Amino acid sequence: MKNSTPKPKYRSSLRLTLGKKYFSFKRRLLWILGGINFAKLGNKKLDFEHHSHETPLLRQLQGLDMTLQHNKITNLKIAISKINNVTIYPDEVFSYWKLIGNPTKRKGYLDGLVLQSGTITTGVGGGLCQLSNLIYWITIHTPLTVIERHRHGYDVFPDADRTQPFGSGATCFYNYGDLMIKNNTNEVFQLSLEVTDTHLKGSWKSNTPASHKYEVYEKEHVIEHEIWGGYTRHNVISRRVLDFKGVIIDDEFVCENHAIMMYAPFISD
Repeated sequence: MKNSTPKPKYRSSLRLTLGKKYFSFKRRLLWILGGINFAKLGNKKLDFEHHSHETPLLRQLQGLDMTLQHNKITNLKIAISKINNVTIYPDEVFSYWKLIGNPTKRKGYLDGLVLQSGTITTGVGGGLCQLSNLIYWITIHTPLTVIERHRHGYDVFPDADRTQPFGSGATCFYNYGDLMIKNNTNEVFQLSLEVTDTHLKGSWKSNTPASHKYEVYEKEHVIEHEIWGGYTRHNVISRRVLDFKGVIIDDEFVCENHAIMMYAPFISD
């Protein structure tokens, strides 16, 4: 794993705007002409849970308006209404953004927290990365295949209260920063999502019981002080595939992460 991360490049607003239009157009062509069988919402709920997880809706973040986090809950509820119970049949693909669509004010989305080029700001639909993070995390505990995932380019907060390895999420930005998951199995899978008073909950269910379980872990974790002055963080996420007697069947690569740290790390001697 190559750990050196270059200093972020400045790009003009014009270049950014034109780039977004170009890549957005390419993504729409993929949706229409790409020959992909996209998954749709299902009517019948499946019975066998393969993996579930939950994350808290509110965090006390110093200096940030809690109103934005409450707005995020509204945004999550709207987005979930578009993808809850999506059913992926064999050879079908789940596309996060194709189902959710563009998060606009007209659809009821509110301003929430957005990370843009290493800066925390606000934007309509902000906070939906919590949903894509959760879906990615539960997916890598199943036999489903992630065919598109975008890593977070910035490590925003220290590890206090972190329950998952660094780099185990998936950032999202409409429409070409997608999370796409393919069902390469012979089973049917269904995504179940819920917003409670305190947590975002999600699970993958199937028409058959799970035949394996997965242990996701990180390795090769390092923090580097770059020559341009900043700190960067790197690791590899892998997973062990086990049978239900605890015997390891396989050890698989999941993803590699490189992120610029937005806080000064504590590095002990």
